[in-house]
Amino acid sequence: MSEIEAEVEAPVETTEAVVETQETEAVVETQNQPEAKKEGPEKWGIAHIYSSYNNTIIHMTDLTGGETVAISSGGNHVNADRYESSPFAAMKAANAVVESTRTKGFTGFHIRVRAVGGVGSRVPGPGAQAAIRALARGGFKIGRIDDVTPIPHDTTRKKGGKRGRRV
Repeated sequence: MSEIEAEVEAPVETTEAVVETQETEAVVETQNQPEAKKEGPEKWGIAHIYSSYNNTIIHMTDLTGGETVAISSGGNHVNADRYESSPFAAMKAANAVVESTRTKGFTGFHIRVRAVGGVGSRVPGPGAQAAIRALARGGFKIGRIDDVTPIPHDTTRKKGGKRGRRV
């Protein structure tokens, strides 16, 4: 069969059917594309998380670190001293900071986690992980997560004397 005969035998679509199929294809194409959010420029900040075994403090600043945007601590949200460092208190403090920074137009932030430092243990307290998780769920973009715990290069002597603590 030649090409000419194949064209003759092929069913001929009317112009109305062609226009109708083009319209339905256009409708399907527009439905598949997600709507882009039209927002202003991105505004970034820094979330400073200080987590010790007694409290968790979350301090949100601008990128320079000079202007405080929001601040909250675990002690503001619980009514007993022993719960200040708990993950629940840290989560509540982080949610308070998220609400405050959202109203001020911030879209993302970098996180700086700080532990006590010095002679003792340099491990962040129990509220650090909960605070980071709550900030991440707040709907912001997260840039970098840094550990900024101060590490002494030459320090004071540990307590206990020359031979250590004798039990």
